[in-house]
Amino acid sequence: MDSEYQKTVPLEQEATKEETGHETLKYQLLGPSLTKAGQDSVDQQKVLWLDFAASLFTAAANIYLQVSEIIYNASKGSKYFINEETRDKNLSQKIERILAKKKQLDQIDLSHSLRKADELIASLELTRDLSQTVVHIDCDAFYAAVEELDRPELRNVPMAVGKGVLTTCNYHARKFGCRSGMAGFIAMKLCPQLVCLELNFEKYNAKAQDIREILADYDARFESASIDEAYLNITAYCKHHELEPEAAVTKLRAEIREKTMITVSAGIAPNTTLAKIASNKNKPDGQFKVANDRSSVMDFMRDLPVRKVNGVGRVFERELAAIGIKTCGDVYELRAYLSTLFGEKAFHFLIRSCYLGIGRTIIQPAAEYERKSVGTESTFREMGDKTQLREKLRWTTQELEKDMARAQVKGRTLVLKVKLNTYEVFTRQVILPKSVHLSDDLFKFSLPVLFKLEQEIPNMKLRLMGLRCTNLVHLKKENRDFFGRTLLKATEQGLKRKATVLEQDGSEWEVWLEEEFEEAERIERQEEMEEMISLSQELEFNYRRHGKEILPNPKPSSAAEILFEKPGESDQHWVCPICSQAQRADDTEFNAHIDLCLSRKTIKEVARETAPLNKSRPRSHEKSWPLARQPQSSRTNSN
Repeated sequence: MDSEYQKTVPLEQEATKEETGHETLKYQLLGPSLTKAGQDSVDQQKVLWLDFAASLFTAAANIYLQVSEIIYNASKGSKYFINEETRDKNLSQKIERILAKKKQLDQIDLSHSLRKADELIASLELTRDLSQTVVHIDCDAFYAAVEELDRPELRNVPMAVGKGVLTTCNYHARKFGCRSGMAGFIAMKLCPQLVCLELNFEKYNAKAQDIREILADYDARFESASIDEAYLNITAYCKHHELEPEAAVTKLRAEIREKTMITVSAGIAPNTTLAKIASNKNKPDGQFKVANDRSSVMDFMRDLPVRKVNGVGRVFERELAAIGIKTCGDVYELRAYLSTLFGEKAFHFLIRSCYLGIGRTIIQPAAEYERKSVGTESTFREMGDKTQLREKLRWTTQELEKDMARAQVKGRTLVLKVKLNTYEVFTRQVILPKSVHLSDDLFKFSLPVLFKLEQEIPNMKLRLMGLRCTNLVHLKKENRDFFGRTLLKATEQGLKRKATVLEQDGSEWEVWLEEEFEEAERIERQEEMEEMISLSQELEFNYRRHGKEILPNPKPSSAAEILFEKPGESDQHWVCPICSQAQRADDTEFNAHIDLCLSRKTIKEVARETAPLNKSRPRSHEKSWPLARQPQSSRTNSN
């Protein structure tokens, strides 16, 4: 018996060691939407399985443990599991490198980095705008709520929409740990009585349009963030109706509930970043306001978990937690490390959005943002037959043609994206001889790219295929005056947007810095949802996703139109043909500006012609940078 015990213990220890080593993987396998509302009431009396998890979860601990074990055991040994295991291992190694670098930083003087961070904080404070009232409207369990209108008997039972993977679930289901992005069969193990319905986008879009028509009366220039959420700037509405923001939003929510039978939650704040967080505070059917003063904003952010900030996903959350940043207040304490450990963009994002709670206040219809590309992609069961792959490519080009028709664009560059059955992702692009948008042309130019991939990867088996067009040619005619001068609205001058990122389908949008991180988190969440689908053995699926739907905002009712001025001459601008800068649409001012530009141009040309030749002089299109601060491209050219 003793010998048997001696043989068993090492095996048990080895198994325990393996399980302990997979705790971060179990967290990874939990899937997206961990911060969804409606799960804080789940039993949390039991001890968390790991200090790491304890630092990340303050609620629903027991259910997270249960869910993680179910997902872990159900997926163990699968290709999905192996891929996630590799990703988790890579992330753990990355965190080790981050900690090693932090240890090195601890040995040196960080006063320069500290001063740099404090200077950034001071400069960002000067940009803080507390004059606006921004509202984030978020429909409560939208798909489920729409379905419950047709089937009232489901209101008091756990119910979800989506079968292969849950896209949403009602609050009864969330109490069992079910949430969006979860594989359907796992949700059924957590809640055997769960009722799952198929998606009906036609129904959801119709209801969303009803809600948008109401929003237009409060802000005609509201911004749709998705089918079930939107941003509004109600500053003008409140001033005109002499209402406090809370009263106006209460009125808006009541009107939506009365006219559409859908409840919404709302966040009221000085900017979009805060409003988004606030809308999740009193869900469902509630609202929360962050006051328009700096001290209230700073108090609100101080103890807020960084994961609550839109743009911080699970990967970034783990990296931050590793160095001791769990709340937004922790960002300030470790500000000297951020730039070196995470890079300049993350440094600015953490200081601006997480610590200071600063965000954009400009709200405008999605249609006014310039689109850089249009794409579509779909996930499907493993496919290796060449005939089937070509049929899938043909179908993809047909879907892309529809999207490009909606966007009214053609493309000069075509990008093919595939994901193998091993979860490896490859992209290939080709520059086209002409602008295209028709399915036949898209198929003709993308087929050789697919063929080349098949040559590079013998026996290629795919589970995702996507196509994206870039270098777009817009089919809409520019708004020009009689003299051919381009007319621009004030919002189109390019002063508002800070960076460019990829949409979840690969399409690009001009965005603010914080939106770049928000998009990255959304892409991470979307891809995890799709990979979770592969765990389901119940249904065939053909999951397609595409870019943002650009729908024009509904017109406000006649009574509300007086609040929203139509663009007049003061809002229009002409582009200077010399310097390409937008100028106010006034003949006298515009002519004076052109005269000035021509004078400057003449002076520069004369100066170049009369200047002595000097090989060391920078070329006419280069700036005379001090050598120590010269851009990398200039230094490369000089070598």
